[in-house]
Amino acid sequence: MDNPFLRKLAYGTDLTEGDRAFLLKVSSGARPAPSRTDLISEGDKPEDVHLVMSGYACRYKILPDGRRQIMAIFVPGDVCDLHVQILGHMDHSIGTLSDATVVDIPPAVIGELIANPRINRGLWWMTLVDEGTLREWLVSMGQRGAAEQMAHIFCELHLRLQAVGLAGDDSFDLPGTQEDLADLMGITPVHVNRTLAVLREKGLIEIAGRRLLLRDVERLREVGGFDPNYLHLQDGKGHGRGVGEARMIA
Repeated sequence: MDNPFLRKLAYGTDLTEGDRAFLLKVSSGARPAPSRTDLISEGDKPEDVHLVMSGYACRYKILPDGRRQIMAIFVPGDVCDLHVQILGHMDHSIGTLSDATVVDIPPAVIGELIANPRINRGLWWMTLVDEGTLREWLVSMGQRGAAEQMAHIFCELHLRLQAVGLAGDDSFDLPGTQEDLADLMGITPVHVNRTLAVLREKGLIEIAGRRLLLRDVERLREVGGFDPNYLHLQDGKGHGRGVGEARMIA
């Protein structure tokens, strides 16, 4: 069985067979989390850490007038807020964008994970990649036009999903609706629809249901100015292993 949590950690650290067995145990017993459900809401007291094993989730905030800003997309293998239990309350919400399965990891188990130096290195790598991704999103929202920003998001999601074995060479399942994409990009759904049309007219993408087809990955990267260095999928351990060379470890 393929395990996205182990696949992702393997980019940032070397794991022993014992480490893998422990991580398989920790990531077992995932519970269903229906689409559009909060795993934890702003103001809640955080305890368990949430590990996404299938489906999509997001980090978001709601403004006083009801507008929503999505600040992160979580794909399978992602840990939501690793050290959140040290906070007194949540300053944002985490919710699902699709039907998902999630593992609730209690603080005691998080303590066991970070006590293992190899696993701890992998978890720190994941945290640093999350921070790098947020920086890149800030650049997109501040400096990239809508078509550039959308192309960049699609290229990023494609590579992140490839890393955990959940995307083909040129396609993947979209994580949400056009409204979700609007809340991520900070534009209106109408603007999202027009931007999708621009990318289709350029021959860069096609959408069939929830499936996004990247018709020309290299050109889409050029449009988005996409450089995957911030995802650190080739040098997390200094080994230079790319997505296509990732070990199958579970």
